[in-house]
Amino acid sequence: MARIDPALQDFLSPLKIDHGRLYRLSYRLSLTYRELAASSSEQFFPTATTRLPTGQETGRYLAVYLGLYYLRVAFIDLLGEEQIGKHSHVRRTLEKAWPIEDRLRRDQPDSLFSWIGDCIAEVIHDDLANSKDETPSELAMGISFCFPIKQNSVNEAILMPTGKGFALGTSLNLHQALLDGYECHTRRSAEDDPAEMPAKRQKKYCLPKLKISVMTNDTISTLASLAYSIRALPNTRVVMGLLVGAGCNSAVPMKLTDLQESKIRHIREKDPDAVESVVSTEWTLRGATGPLQEFDVVTKWDTELDTHSNLPGFQPLEYMVGGRYIGELVRIISYDWFKNIKAVPRSAMPVKLITEYALTTNFLSLSVASSYSDEKLAEDLMREMPPPESSDWAWTAEYAGHIRAIAAAVQDRSAALIAAATVGLLACIREIELQDKDHPESIAKNSNGSQQVSTENRKIPDFGSSTPGWLKGPEELVVAVNGGVIQHYPHYKETVQRYVDRLVISAGPQSEGKSIFLREASDGGIIGVGVLAGTVAGDIDGIIGSTFERETEAEADANVKELAGSEQ
Repeated sequence: MARIDPALQDFLSPLKIDHGRLYRLSYRLSLTYRELAASSSEQFFPTATTRLPTGQETGRYLAVYLGLYYLRVAFIDLLGEEQIGKHSHVRRTLEKAWPIEDRLRRDQPDSLFSWIGDCIAEVIHDDLANSKDETPSELAMGISFCFPIKQNSVNEAILMPTGKGFALGTSLNLHQALLDGYECHTRRSAEDDPAEMPAKRQKKYCLPKLKISVMTNDTISTLASLAYSIRALPNTRVVMGLLVGAGCNSAVPMKLTDLQESKIRHIREKDPDAVESVVSTEWTLRGATGPLQEFDVVTKWDTELDTHSNLPGFQPLEYMVGGRYIGELVRIISYDWFKNIKAVPRSAMPVKLITEYALTTNFLSLSVASSYSDEKLAEDLMREMPPPESSDWAWTAEYAGHIRAIAAAVQDRSAALIAAATVGLLACIREIELQDKDHPESIAKNSNGSQQVSTENRKIPDFGSSTPGWLKGPEELVVAVNGGVIQHYPHYKETVQRYVDRLVISAGPQSEGKSIFLREASDGGIIGVGVLAGTVAGDIDGIIGSTFERETEAEADANVKELAGSEQ
């Protein structure tokens, strides 16, 4: 591959964040996060999950993951101390996945959850068909969502405002919607004759009821997934969940004393002894991204993407790092370069360079970032992104190198921002210390303005730690990572890790020799919710039944009372 064109390098300079600026950004983010935790009603929401798995949990649980593009359902067997293979303490069986059609996103919630109920019923039916055991009356399950939720209890949730394209209202009770969608599979009328039933009706089953033990989002389930499986490693604690896929989010355990009182009242009522809660940060929303403007990270290209998005200004950081948007950002920059710098007429450009969201992050990952030479990439681009037949312009090795360099610059900045946010968040929860480089005598402050207590004098709380106590030697703080971008985009995770390492080194020696290490929690969205179902097993009584059942029972009671009245 040829060296980058100096003119292109200068053109892309707004995307470059030098190390000093990145460190100061991370420090400012840590203060912003702490302030949001203490005051925001839109971000840093504590969940009802007040403890992470110990690794001793066992049992079999139905797990459901509603992602952005796919629904996945599986049975999760928690094996405790038993292992399959070298590392896994979890077995997945009867896993199935279905693409989520656009019509289901746009339709009424009843349609979406009826479809989800049908998919769940299909997996349960297959399981019972292969089982010699007696059919249970109910099945314990957990579900995780790709969108933000609010909770008053671990098995209830309502939707928060989201830019993910689902037509779901923020007042929707997700627990009840799921039970209602599945409910038709728990009953069958005596009048139903299978021989006369339409094909669609024949897919209705008579199955056990669902006992929903856990509802959570995919970032928290990612955190729980790795916390369950990593417990055997000495001097290692899982302290954060990080998802970088189509979207981006993070989750961390936070002390209740650091959170706004109105946000934790329900936790104190249900669990007076709780000292921490797993918090879903929703750190890409506008309330958390002031430092991006302060340190001049936002470019004209980011502004263009934001302006033409469905929700302008809603989640600025996600527009810079999320897989839904990276391809579009590369397209915007490439169009600007070829049209305004290289003077390529718009009419001569490939359709995918002039059409919004036609250039996908998936294509960049599989074809652009993975190509071994500019010549080979030019051939691929001529096939996948051909110019119009009337155009005399063509992809050359030089032009292919340009789009490769643009994609690399966008993803390098994305990795740097994820690293800065990660280090800032861990400083926010006092796992590490960051110094204010503009005022070297100070360190990160608490939200009330008092000096942060040094981690050297702070006892590390046992929040689902994989080890009962710290042993001699350095301590590894593990960030559980999941998502298509951070797991599969070439060199992305390694780039984030490199930026994290440099930021921690710049912060100076950490107590107990702490370092931050990214570890993959593959399929954490579905595995983790099965783990959490095992964690809370026996702690709560899941709400069994549905609106239909309660209405039927109420109607029956009314009929009995009416009959009794007529007999008197």
